[in-house]
Amino acid sequence: MKLAFSTLGVPGLPVPDVIRLATAHGYHGVELRAHPEEPVNPGLDLARRTEVADRFRTAGIEVLGVAGYPRVAAPGDDGPVIEEIRRLVDLAHDLGARYVRVFPGAGREETRERADATAARRLGTAAEYAADHDVRVLLETHDSHRAAADAIRVLGRVGHRNAGALWDVMHTWLAGEQPAESYAALAPFLGYVQVKDIASAEDTTPLALGAGVLPLAECVEVLSRHGWDGWLCWEYEKRWYERAAPLPELLAAGRDELSRLLNESA
Repeated sequence: MKLAFSTLGVPGLPVPDVIRLATAHGYHGVELRAHPEEPVNPGLDLARRTEVADRFRTAGIEVLGVAGYPRVAAPGDDGPVIEEIRRLVDLAHDLGARYVRVFPGAGREETRERADATAARRLGTAAEYAADHDVRVLLETHDSHRAAADAIRVLGRVGHRNAGALWDVMHTWLAGEQPAESYAALAPFLGYVQVKDIASAEDTTPLALGAGVLPLAECVEVLSRHGWDGWLCWEYEKRWYERAAPLPELLAAGRDELSRLLNESA
């Protein structure tokens, strides 16, 4: 498996510094948070996108994916949501990234059936566009659809290879699933896996990998046992927790912890 980290852990960091951190600490790639406050976002013109892609390519660091914020199960018109995903797909394509991350985000007033149908319809349309750009749109296990069982209700309806799943191990754990259950459900759709660690279900402040309660060893063991050879991406949510330790000082130990888990599960 290959190791990456998300720039959510170092919000606003310029691209050369992201590359420096990845190179210095032995990560193979990065997931770029594509919010407008970040240096890399859908507002970049083609010349700047080409420059960014060249920088990563020259450094030998892969842009794993573009983490966007469309909410595919949210109430409202389809048009704006689909257009937002298309802009992210264009960005991913121009950067040489394989994946675009989207959220479910169903409103509390939505029934499960209606939310699932809305998400499947939008993902189906987005997947057709993504297929033309060699990109996959991944529905993250998150918010209204945090369990793998929730995500596959949607993805099973879509039935398109360019619509897949992003397994956030914290959310499936919070939903009460065991790693083996989550993997079994998501395996046919799995794009990559987001790892992290937290103190408890009540305190989701990000911690160094291995310092919290999430079943990271079990997740890695399940993936290894089934011969899965994709990406593990450390999503350290520093952006939302100001008191959390800075990510750069944790990156080396995080890489070592993931490498240890991979070696033990081999």
